[in-house]
Amino acid sequence: MPKRWTIAPHDATAVTTLERSAGVSPIVARLLAARGVTDATAARGFLDASMTNLREPEELIGVADAADRILAAAKAGRQIVIYGDYDADGMSATAILLNCLQAIHAQARWYVPDRFDEGYGLNADALRRLKADGADLVITVDCGIASVAEADVAREIGLELIITDHHSLAERLPAANVLIHPRLPGNEYAFGELCGAGVAFKLAWAIATRACGSKQVTPRLREMLLRCVGFAALGTVADVVPLLDENRIYVKYGLECLRTKGGPGIARLLELAKLHEKSALDSEDVAFRLAPRLNAAGRLGQAGCGIELLTTTDPVRAASLADYLHELNAKRETEERSIQLAATKQAKEQFDPEADPALVLAGRGWHAGVIGIVAGRLAERWHRPVVMLARDELQGKPAIGSVRSVPGFDVHAALQACREHLVTCGGHAAAAGLRIEDGRIAAFREAFLAEVSRQMPAELRQAQLTLDGETTIAGVTLESVRELERLAPFGQGNRRPLLCASGVTCTEPPRTMGGGNKHLALTLVQNGVRIRAVAFGGAEWLPHLPPPGEPFHVAFKPKINEFRGRRTAEMEVVDWRPDGVEVSANLPPLAETVA
Repeated sequence: MPKRWTIAPHDATAVTTLERSAGVSPIVARLLAARGVTDATAARGFLDASMTNLREPEELIGVADAADRILAAAKAGRQIVIYGDYDADGMSATAILLNCLQAIHAQARWYVPDRFDEGYGLNADALRRLKADGADLVITVDCGIASVAEADVAREIGLELIITDHHSLAERLPAANVLIHPRLPGNEYAFGELCGAGVAFKLAWAIATRACGSKQVTPRLREMLLRCVGFAALGTVADVVPLLDENRIYVKYGLECLRTKGGPGIARLLELAKLHEKSALDSEDVAFRLAPRLNAAGRLGQAGCGIELLTTTDPVRAASLADYLHELNAKRETEERSIQLAATKQAKEQFDPEADPALVLAGRGWHAGVIGIVAGRLAERWHRPVVMLARDELQGKPAIGSVRSVPGFDVHAALQACREHLVTCGGHAAAAGLRIEDGRIAAFREAFLAEVSRQMPAELRQAQLTLDGETTIAGVTLESVRELERLAPFGQGNRRPLLCASGVTCTEPPRTMGGGNKHLALTLVQNGVRIRAVAFGGAEWLPHLPPPGEPFHVAFKPKINEFRGRRTAEMEVVDWRPDGVEVSANLPPLAETVA
């Protein structure tokens, strides 16, 4: 189904006022206004995103108590275990606390559950093993807030438990010694969208200041915190939380810390991802080139390698781990392509885009660590919530499922309504995971589709591109794109500006590029002005795009391409329309350009 193009509404008077009061260009003023930032003070705060605007960690309920307990345990020589998660956010959060605890000379180690045998979150058997091995205090990162029964086990066996998390709350809170969560009931914390690494950084910050007895920490602890800001940026981008408020600050300042202070493992990953020659990292570098390599380790059951890569100081070991993660990512991409072909075939056979509100797909031999990526791609393609179930080949274990939603629909709430059919489930509005017995899949599919049909408005079934305005190819210059970059970092909640251009043509047939030839490279021309363009995942357009010389419309993100020190403006095409076809009844004519 074609995407609906609309122009983001804006108040011309508000834009003019903001331009004058905040001292910004008309382009930046319009983009800020479209994002709901119309006050001069708010605009300056958004653009500056100063580290001084990070809230004191003690404002987050539980941080002060947890920091005191951790310092007491460290001074007493008690064994502390950081219980992490196997995605990039969980690895980053684990690395943050491990760096912090090592910096204060605590006896600390980490534990990450096996993705396939233990699953997500706290595991009762693992807690018992940790206790038997001498653990006195367990600190969770990026997990645990829904582990009610497991927290009861920790209490029963005399294991002190501090839970730090950001995921959706269960009906009952776990009976841990301390809970830290930005959306905890009774917590008046002003920003509830921190990721696991963001929460972990707050705790590390509090520990460091308490260890020094002052807000002014020692140079050694300051270096540790700067490195951890980089890991917080990594986790924030990887977990696709809104890049607003404190998350925006973490990423804006953390990207440079990650590049310069991330350690030998990150340095080698940057080299392998061909990012080491860039003068600066951006959020998309992390989202599409760094985070996938870390996530590949977690998806393929090797999360420990990712954590060791982030924490080792041995250059030789770091390089070896980075090379291994690079190989795992290539393996993950191969698995992904295979599963996507099978899932797409199944979807075409089972899915009625006019009637079905969601897809529930299941297959044997699908790798449980990769199905989430495929679910996300299918959700984007058909603009429906997608459940992917990897069924056990020996039929002895429950199927493992990953769920991905569409903007505006809470897939976690829909799963909870079908809880009776599931062994376990957890997650948040945009993404979730589950386990289900084979014999319950058909009943679950029926219940889930009914629940999505009940909860999901019909208008969410058609993808919508919200454009910031229209421009010409001549308007996409290095100078204009630099001005747009003032709104960076871009990501969830603060998307890169999206524009459209009409009547463009290809100068030559587009060519495929990249791994698996999934992407397109194009040279576009309009009124004699040419520009390089890329379309990631656009290879499927190839049979349908107009031939060279025939005009069409494009929706695109203006970007700066840096290659061997040379910076040029280019277009990242995200959608197109044939010439003469009405792109949307809701797309008003524009009398002005934005660049």
